Amino acid sequence: MARIKQITSKNEVSDQHHEIFDSIASSRGRISGPFSVLLHSPEVAGRAAHLGAYIRFESLLKDDEREVAIITAAREMNCNYEWAAHVPIAMEAGVTQEVVNVINKRTSTNKVAPNYSLVIRYARQLINDKKVDQETFDQAVSKYGEQGVTELTAAIGYYGMLACALNVFEVTPDSGKPTLI
Repeated sequence: MARIKQITSKNEVSDQHHEIFDSIASSRGRISGPFSVLLHSPEVAGRAAHLGAYIRFESLLKDDEREVAIITAAREMNCNYEWAAHVPIAMEAGVTQEVVNVINKRTSTNKVAPNYSLVIRYARQLINDKKVDQETFDQAVSKYGEQGVTELTAAIGYYGMLACALNVFEVTPDSGKPTLI
């Protein structure tokens, strides 16, 4: 059970924030997960949702590589909700179980495709070291360009921020409580 009330109905926010509620609900089909707690500060929820919509649906990152970044962020942040939500999306986008296992078990990326290895290393360094080494950064810029590496960094940071909210407020997936292995 979440530490604070999860807001899932429009009547739970003030009239002045109904537009934010409606915008989030329409872009995601409903209010759940991080937005159910972020709506305690509607402006934060709305601004986060706007950035998230760009990252998820408009970014120049390929779907599979973006999802590898997301599930790596989820794993490194120990966020069960994001993990449970995004592993199926990653696999639908073409990410193999082998890649998911490497991320989940935090093992070497040597045996996965170079594009996934790069994204995993980049995300692990950014989250755990709070910076990315020059070699990995240069490889990312070479592969994605300056806009792409900026969007990769933003995606990892965005899902790290959502993981913080989900973990602090102890929001669990709607379908149960999967755990990281």
